Amino acid sequence: MKIDRDLSKQAALALQKQLGKIPFLQLEQIVMPDLNIQEDLLFRMGIKDTSRLLVVKTDNNGQPRSARLATYLLKEQLSKLANAYGVFFAPFITPEAGKICTDAGIGYLDMAGNCLISFETIYIHQTGIPNPAVQKRELRSMYSPKGERILRVLMLNPNRTWKMIQLAQDAEVSLGQVANIKKLLLDREWLQVSQEGVSLANPAALLDEWTGAYKYQRSVIRDYYAMREIPEIERQLAETCRQFGMIFSLTGFSSAARIAPMVRYQKASAYVQGDVDSLINDLGWTEVSSGANVSLLVPYDEGVFFGKSEVDEIWITSALQTYLDLQSVRGRGQEAALVIRKELEKTW
Repeated sequence: MKIDRDLSKQAALALQKQLGKIPFLQLEQIVMPDLNIQEDLLFRMGIKDTSRLLVVKTDNNGQPRSARLATYLLKEQLSKLANAYGVFFAPFITPEAGKICTDAGIGYLDMAGNCLISFETIYIHQTGIPNPAVQKRELRSMYSPKGERILRVLMLNPNRTWKMIQLAQDAEVSLGQVANIKKLLLDREWLQVSQEGVSLANPAALLDEWTGAYKYQRSVIRDYYAMREIPEIERQLAETCRQFGMIFSLTGFSSAARIAPMVRYQKASAYVQGDVDSLINDLGWTEVSSGANVSLLVPYDEGVFFGKSEVDEIWITSALQTYLDLQSVRGRGQEAALVIRKELEKTW
C-alpha cells in the first residue's frame, strides 16, 4: 500500500502538537522497517524512566468503515510489539468512527483536533470540533440534487435490495453518481452489500444527517393570499393544476395533515412545476410579502416528487419529503415533523 507522505507529515505534526502539551513526555519519530509495518508512523515516547512505542495508522477517510479497518490492522500489529499503543489518524474523524476506536482500545486524532489518546498517565480527549473543508465537500456531494435522488429511492424502499443499474434507473441518475453515493454510504456503514445488491443498513442515521444538511429554501418560494378556507384553497389548486397539466404535490403541513390527521395548520403549501404565473392568474390569488395563507414552491429538483401519493384526488409528497420540509420550519413545523418521523420509522 502506497504511503501518503503529505498525510503522514500532517499526522506527525498533529500528534506532536497534542503530546507536546505534556511536559514530562519526550517524543521522537523513528523508522523501524524490520517490523514490517512500513505503512505506519512510529514514535518512541519517553515517559519518566520508561519508553513506549506509538504506532500510527493514517487514512484520508475518517468514516466508520475506515476506522474499523484501521483498528483491526493496528491491533494485529500491536500484538507483535511490546509496550506499544495504537492511534488512528485522518483529516476528520466522525463521532461514530471515534467510538469504534475507543471501543477497540485504540486512540484517534484528526486535523481538527478531535482526539482520544489514553495510556498509562496520559489522557487527552477533545470532541465536537467542527469539520474541516474535506468533510463539507463530502456533504455537498451526497446531498446535491442528484445525490438526494438516490437517497430518496433508498429511503422510500428501506427494506429493498438494489442492483446498481436499477437504482440508477429509478433515481434517474448515472451509474457513476450511484457509485459515488454508494461509497459515501459504505464509508459511514449506512449501506450493506450482499450478492443480491445493496440495501440500507441504518436509515435513522442517514435521515438525521440529511436533515441537518437539507434546506427547503433551495426551492423558489412564492407566497400568496387567497380569499378561501384552506381546504378550498388546496382543492382549487389541485383542480387547476390538472387543467394546466402541471405537476404538483401538497407538502409541509398540507401533506402532513393527510398522513397524520392530528396535525393542525393555517397555511397551505405545495410544490408546483410549470408556468406558475399563468396558474396564479387563473386562480386569482394575490402575491404578498406578509399575511400569506398559501405558499407555492418551484422545486430545485424533480426528486421532491419521488414517492408522491394521491389522497382524496389530491397529490401529496412522500412522508420522507414532508418530514424534510417540516424540519426546516422551526417551532410547530418541527413538532409536526416528529409525528411524521414516527410514521417513517414504521417502515424501517
